[in-house]
Amino acid sequence: MSKKKVVIGMSGGVDSSVAAWLLKEQGYEVIGLFMKNWEDDDDSEYCSTRQDWIDAASVADVIDVDIEAVNFAAEYKDRVFAEFLREYQAGRTPNPDVLCNAEIKFKSFLDHAMKLGADLIATGHYARVRNNAGQFELLKAVDASKDQSYFLHRLNQAQLSNTLFPLGEIHKTEVRVIAEKLKLPNAKKKDSTGICFIGERPFREFLNRYLSYHPGPMKTPEGEIVGQHVGLSFYTLGQRKGIGIGGMRSYKNDDGTSDAWYVAKKDIGNNTLYVVQGHEHPWLLSSSLYADQISWVTGSAPEAMQLSAKTRYRQADMACILSTANADRFSLEFSNPQWAVTPGQSAVIYDGDVCLGGGIICASATSP
Repeated sequence: MSKKKVVIGMSGGVDSSVAAWLLKEQGYEVIGLFMKNWEDDDDSEYCSTRQDWIDAASVADVIDVDIEAVNFAAEYKDRVFAEFLREYQAGRTPNPDVLCNAEIKFKSFLDHAMKLGADLIATGHYARVRNNAGQFELLKAVDASKDQSYFLHRLNQAQLSNTLFPLGEIHKTEVRVIAEKLKLPNAKKKDSTGICFIGERPFREFLNRYLSYHPGPMKTPEGEIVGQHVGLSFYTLGQRKGIGIGGMRSYKNDDGTSDAWYVAKKDIGNNTLYVVQGHEHPWLLSSSLYADQISWVTGSAPEAMQLSAKTRYRQADMACILSTANADRFSLEFSNPQWAVTPGQSAVIYDGDVCLGGGIICASATSP
């Protein structure tokens, strides 16, 4: 009986490297696939594709698996980056990792792997898949601090039925230990932050190259102008640093101190940025939200019921009630107001450890 063939995305990072080794230990025939998704300024200090490929190939040699590189840069630019720019130009704050998973890693990559004769694909994501009586469920990882189901919520039944997540059952600390024991060349490599085309570069400088922007007034809720913004695309709700109100008058508390300023609202029509003082200002708190561009893991909406949700990745699950008026939109009502609910970000729904799906936030009910 021949072994099942698994094609795994190997990024050059420690997670996908250990995931590849685990699959081999489990008896699969493993083939590594390195995806090149970005070509613009690829020789710069901010995009490390060349070094990542060297690392991935070196690991493949150590664990004795074949590896090949495939270029998805054109698909990435059309399906992910173009949408990323459209969203920013419209004043929203997109999450390109969510779109990249749905359009590249589990679509272009999956299609390519199947052409190579793969039975299954795998990635180094921290998540789990469970077959529940023929229905494939997306579950949170055992390591709650690394769980990445939030970024995977748009995966469907066809994608999940063909996917393995070898790291879903183990903790990141164990992954590092395994890498050290195997003497992998990237055992001490830092985890990547952000997406390749941004990397660690100054974000505003990067967007400047692709977006048109128009400076305008920065106002308080009372209408007082306290500064000038450089373009609405460069700010996100809840932002505190880099607003540019340094030296402007702050409203003092009774004890003589003053609260920090936060971005609270974008008025696209009037090209106005609204800022508030204080982390708990009412304009930063939302008791409900609306989301569109819906995707459900099972293919259909869950029953309206008490569930939980995340409105950003680094957030604890928050109790909510889901209402689905139609197939294109849902609303969430939260037990406790949520801070800086941001249009363009994903609202992801959970029933315990099971990720049900989600949508893109388009509005919050308490926005002024």
